[in-house]
Amino acid sequence: MKHLFLVRHAKSSWADESLCDRERPLNARGESQLAPLGHALTWAGAFEGEIYSSDATRALTTLEGILPDTFAPERRHTRSELYTFDYRRLLAWLEQQGDGSRIMVIGHNPALLELAQRLLKQPPVQLPTASFIHIRFDVKHWRQLGHSKGKLVALLTPQDYSYAHFERKLKKKARTGGDDPAKDIPKALSHQLDRLRQLERGVILGLDDEFLHQYRIAIRRSRAIAESVQEVTGDKALAKAVQTLKRHARATGPLRDLHVFLQDLPGLCGDNSEIRAALQIWFEREAANRHKKLVKRLQSKRYHDSMEHWLNLIESRKFHKLAGTLRAKDIRKAVGRRIKEFNKLTAELMHTSPDEDIHRLRKQLKRIRYLMELDSKTWKPVLKTLKARQKLYGRFQDLHVQIELLDQFRRAAPEVLPAALDGILGTLEERKADARKQILTLGGLNGAPL
Repeated sequence: MKHLFLVRHAKSSWADESLCDRERPLNARGESQLAPLGHALTWAGAFEGEIYSSDATRALTTLEGILPDTFAPERRHTRSELYTFDYRRLLAWLEQQGDGSRIMVIGHNPALLELAQRLLKQPPVQLPTASFIHIRFDVKHWRQLGHSKGKLVALLTPQDYSYAHFERKLKKKARTGGDDPAKDIPKALSHQLDRLRQLERGVILGLDDEFLHQYRIAIRRSRAIAESVQEVTGDKALAKAVQTLKRHARATGPLRDLHVFLQDLPGLCGDNSEIRAALQIWFEREAANRHKKLVKRLQSKRYHDSMEHWLNLIESRKFHKLAGTLRAKDIRKAVGRRIKEFNKLTAELMHTSPDEDIHRLRKQLKRIRYLMELDSKTWKPVLKTLKARQKLYGRFQDLHVQIELLDQFRRAAPEVLPAALDGILGTLEERKADARKQILTLGGLNGAPL
């Protein structure tokens, strides 16, 4: 069994026309691609074998930027013959390699893409910069490579493994919204559904936590918009669809909580590397298990059927007619009702109130914000304040969840550094108490735009 990784160098610069092609460096975008590309290649197992790079500057810089710190220097090689745009020269070089089971080649198009097209029955049609193709061969020797003998294991581009690069590709998409935001409700929901479908691959791959975060936002925005129509119309089919969206959002919560905890872990543990390592290993395993469950859900027939049902609903003539009964003033009224309920709950909040009461207010804030964003011009002065408040409530909830997660760890492994764990829990409890005090001093929301 042989594994071949064909890696196209990161994005290069053409700014200096005095440089020959071999000397061209990476540009800013290319530099930003290196860390996530290295992470994706680690996930794919590409660093388990030998690495060969073209001697072109852009290929060597890519190599330096993706290598793990622990990678053995004797397994990295620079070859001038890999600076080629002819796949036949690349194939001839590959067939002369030894008995190693894994080879990574950092090189150039069109040679890399055309080589993959020769080796695969169903080859890719493009290989953007900072992308890689993983091909498996059921052969004993590299010299046995032949036409269409390979099997495609993975093809990953920057927008697959990096949310920042995924978003860059989409940022020129037309923004939904117009003079009367209510008229754009079907368009807004279609836009959010498109985002969900585009984000699903990144969520399933699990190489960048931000994909899941943005997926959750798209689900919740869809729910908030649909609820505004359902409140006015009382449509039962729409109410059922809203509950389905709610279930999909809830299914992502535990994994998102673990992502936030793991991001905060270095700051919580400080210089205590022993407790940090113990917690990281345990919670990364928990996150991996949660991710597997979520992937199974997203790939299930039931999930795909529910998304197809949602698409049919929002594209239906009936829904367009329902949405057409809603006006900008109705959105403002819906916001007003939710602000009134939020203020009532806030007035009842006390120092002794359970954490769940603050969690309920946090969810209310999100729903109010998403509705306001349907008519952002009207609510612009309020939205800035609302986002700051939402961040505080969100931090309180994160602290609440992190305390619960650490209690879960302590029950599972009571013998692991109990004193250090008590210290971290004490810090979190203090931060949560401080966040609660700040929340209690805020008071209600201003409903002036009504």
